[in-house]
Amino acid sequence: MIVSPLWRGKSFAVLGLARSGAASVRALLAGGARVVAWDSDPAKRDQILPREPGEGDHEHSANGGGGATLEAAPSPNPLRLAALATSPAEAGKDLVLSDPLEIDLAGFDALVVSPGVPLNRHPVAAKARAAGIPIIGDIELFAQARSSLPAHKVVGITGTNGKSTTTALVHHILQTAGVPSLMGGNIGLPILEQAPLPEGGVYVLELSSYQIDLTFSLDCDVAVLLNLTPDHLDRYDGFEGYAASKARLFAMQSKTHAAVIGIGDTPSALIARSLSARGEHLTKIAPGVCMDQSRWPSLQGPHNAQNALAAIAVAQALGVPEAMIDRGLESFAGLPHRMERVAVRNGVAFVNDSKATNPESTAPALAAFPRIHWILGGKAKSDDLDACAPSFGHVVHAYTIGDAAKPFAAILDGKLPVTVSGDLATAVTQAAANAQPGDTVLLSPACASFDQFRDFEDRGDQFRRIVEALA
Repeated sequence: MIVSPLWRGKSFAVLGLARSGAASVRALLAGGARVVAWDSDPAKRDQILPREPGEGDHEHSANGGGGATLEAAPSPNPLRLAALATSPAEAGKDLVLSDPLEIDLAGFDALVVSPGVPLNRHPVAAKARAAGIPIIGDIELFAQARSSLPAHKVVGITGTNGKSTTTALVHHILQTAGVPSLMGGNIGLPILEQAPLPEGGVYVLELSSYQIDLTFSLDCDVAVLLNLTPDHLDRYDGFEGYAASKARLFAMQSKTHAAVIGIGDTPSALIARSLSARGEHLTKIAPGVCMDQSRWPSLQGPHNAQNALAAIAVAQALGVPEAMIDRGLESFAGLPHRMERVAVRNGVAFVNDSKATNPESTAPALAAFPRIHWILGGKAKSDDLDACAPSFGHVVHAYTIGDAAKPFAAILDGKLPVTVSGDLATAVTQAAANAQPGDTVLLSPACASFDQFRDFEDRGDQFRRIVEALA
């Protein structure tokens, strides 16, 4: 667990007790802070509350070794909660459950919220501002804890698309080179839940705009912006507000620290231009750079060329030898459901790109392979497939499934061979029967999954099982 002595004796309100919120509570308590926590889900409240003696038999440590021990609370004592909640600022001996909207926030040192809390709409934001207390997240707590950690470096990676792959790739290259590293932020375990790295370690953080909004002192040794396209506009005052959120990652940096920015879109290029005074500390990644990706089986397609270039620039900034960078690129296995090669049968590759839930995210996958049997469909987010059209020439045959099976087949009819398969198992069987050695059977649905599956991960897992069961 990562904690800071700076928290000792301070008071924090925590709103949202999912993974990052629960980790924040545990870390703050371990650091000697007073914590008032809340979640609208009673089950999450029960899981975080310490028990009275005799309320249960099993204890669990927050993270194995160094940290406060929290006890599960299936049946919290309502009288005890009520008594504690009447005086949250004096709750030093216990974790208190109380809604921040129902208590006086004056005297608290900060309100810690989960990234999912919409600050532009949730009333707690106005209440915290009126009380004059900062609204922060777990990444800011990590930033505060850095001074007490062994000497280390931090890489922060943001962008609309490609964050997870690039974060995992940087982590993999560092591991290949023997550099202690871990992933956190918007990927893997919450950063505060993880054990501190030894001296010389590198924390590789995937950062969403929501997390950056809640962070104020994270001085990344290397900060990365991959791209910017409209997203999450319900949380911002237009696209300009979203772009400004991403740009704050660089505003928090020391000017001599490295910035890596993809300039394939105008908003990102403008951010790079604003940092031109950094000179040699600024690396721009231009689109369309010709690269030999043939030795990187899990990094195919133009979008992964950009991800790889960003990871290379990060590794170089960290001083990783070129030979180790090459070895890491070649051995990177990719992330589940993102251009994931699940099998090769009779010379035919089967690729799981279930994470592609809209046409824009499917387009790079279609550009990545020369001969594709394309499985698409589900719960459509778009009435067209225009974003995919430039790569229709790569598609040997399409197989449509789910609610969008017939509408998508109608769109594709006359442009390429298409079969209305209906369900995933039928589509895989048909595609496998038609594919020739050298072809790729690609699940890249361009749709949400909720019509036939629990989520995109369930869809990808079922694809894998169907492929494994092929005769």
